[in-house]
Amino acid sequence: MSPVHTRTKNTKNALWPSLLAPALHGSDALCAVSAHGVRVRYADGSELLDASSGLWNTNIGYGNEAIARAAADALRDASYLSVFRYENSYARAAAAALVELCGADTYGRVLFSTSGGAANDLVMKLARHYHALRGEDRRKLVVGLRGSYHGLTYGSFALTGEDLGQQVYGVDQRLIRHVDPNDPTGIRTLMERQGQMVAAVVVEPVLGSGAVPLTEEYVDELLRLRDEYGFLLVADEVATGFGRTGDFFASQRWSARPDLLVTSKGLTNGTGAAAAVIASHTVADAFDTAGAMLTHGETQAGTPVTCAVILATIAEMRRLDAVALGRALALRLDAELTRLVDEHPWVTGTTGVGCFRSLRLTTPDGEPLPQARVPELVAAIRTAGAIVHPGVHGIQLFPALTYTDAELTELMDRIRAGLALFTRGPIPAAVPTEVPA
Repeated sequence: MSPVHTRTKNTKNALWPSLLAPALHGSDALCAVSAHGVRVRYADGSELLDASSGLWNTNIGYGNEAIARAAADALRDASYLSVFRYENSYARAAAAALVELCGADTYGRVLFSTSGGAANDLVMKLARHYHALRGEDRRKLVVGLRGSYHGLTYGSFALTGEDLGQQVYGVDQRLIRHVDPNDPTGIRTLMERQGQMVAAVVVEPVLGSGAVPLTEEYVDELLRLRDEYGFLLVADEVATGFGRTGDFFASQRWSARPDLLVTSKGLTNGTGAAAAVIASHTVADAFDTAGAMLTHGETQAGTPVTCAVILATIAEMRRLDAVALGRALALRLDAELTRLVDEHPWVTGTTGVGCFRSLRLTTPDGEPLPQARVPELVAAIRTAGAIVHPGVHGIQLFPALTYTDAELTELMDRIRAGLALFTRGPIPAAVPTEVPA
């Protein structure tokens, strides 16, 4: 039996934050107290310009009044209603809005979840059940991409193609296969060997780790292989949805639609624990025809408050013309990042698309910036007044689509100041880099 240790009562560090080194627990410099627009205030009194849109999810900025009113009204009028063996009118309305948004010619049903990770768990169950209904019980394999990130629940953790310690946690990956992104030969070779056992291929249109977009050639090969081998193609748009890459959803630029589309981060503008899986008519009809019930449910999925803010977020995105704002911002951001590459000897490249970008750095000896130094870089930029996300050999930027010209200029000035501080000498790290959002 493990001993129970007692100590003097102290609740200051009662919070156990996610993915933060224990030495940094309780730091007022990392304890946010309020946020408005694109700025976050911390318990130590500092106010920082946020270039990460929260955790890539406040796509139209903090403190939107219409979204706040929608949440308050729903909490007052229908504090909790379930979609577990029931329906509710809020969930019906939000589902209809999402089907319309994604395209009712392709999509017909929506399943609500509470996070991107949980939604990817749902997707894997849904794909396997779909094939079982069609008499193909052997289709259990799910294919992901190396370097991908799909979440940290057990199913999505298994699907994640980056080594984040899955073995330590006993994550079972026996029914998962990983292939290299943007390598048509690799995915075709896998299908030639095991295609008849593949239930689904799940891809991020832009890999969250490193902001690497899938090429048109690669997506077209996935679509051809789907037609040839019969698996479901899933677009994990948890991070890319709601205007982040220049369209409401990145997969809208594909030559054909995915069978399942997953969205979460921008879905409520970061105000609720919500995700949605939008299912094609083909998938939904298989369940309806068989009268089959999918075994999945989450207590807090599809509640009135989350569905009310989904509806309000969609309405505000349209009112602000946020997708167009994001496209215009992306052009300015691209010019600024290109200029930074040209002027700073350590900054050697930028990847990504739209307002989903990364900066890659090398050291003076020409080697990629070691990952161990990325926290120091993030801390230096934070000291200069901006919040950026750790990336592969550098940083990642996810500004709100509503950034003004003046705010973008201010952001780039702070990033330059942080880079200058970083190149002068060691800075104590303030954030981890092992796991993306």
